[in-house]
Amino acid sequence: MTSSDYADAPDAFKAFLADARGRMGHAVENDDVACSAVDAVLQVFRRRLTPPEVIAFGDVLPATLRAMLVFNWKVDAVPVPWGSRSELVREVMAMRKSDGLTPLNVIDATAFALWKHCDPLALAKVLSELGAGAQEFWGMPAEVTEELLDQQS
Repeated sequence: MTSSDYADAPDAFKAFLADARGRMGHAVENDDVACSAVDAVLQVFRRRLTPPEVIAFGDVLPATLRAMLVFNWKVDAVPVPWGSRSELVREVMAMRKSDGLTPLNVIDATAFALWKHCDPLALAKVLSELGAGAQEFWGMPAEVTEELLDQQS
């Protein structure tokens, strides 16, 4: 992480949110709602990791997402088991009951933006170290992976 990474953090986060929000669809009316949804996704993911795993994952994230990952973190919390995709989505939605706008594709939309805005090799490496649950959580359907690869070339 360089000083320019921190200096560029607001613009980088705005671009990340635009991509996540674009994938979430029309129910997500503004960046505040998208940010709230992304925060819930990060919290649901974090709940399944040990402190060293959270730090390892955070090391591959852009600055603002790294800060969101650790904000209000209870480092002594015992990790909870992974659930099905629908259980994880319900958990994200339960964290955001007040806005009622969290779409069913919230994890997939956040994952798309994450893969687009992180170093994909570093992200893949850390997810492989975190195990199958983490890989499935942030996994992408093949057609989305191809779309991201096309955008990066």
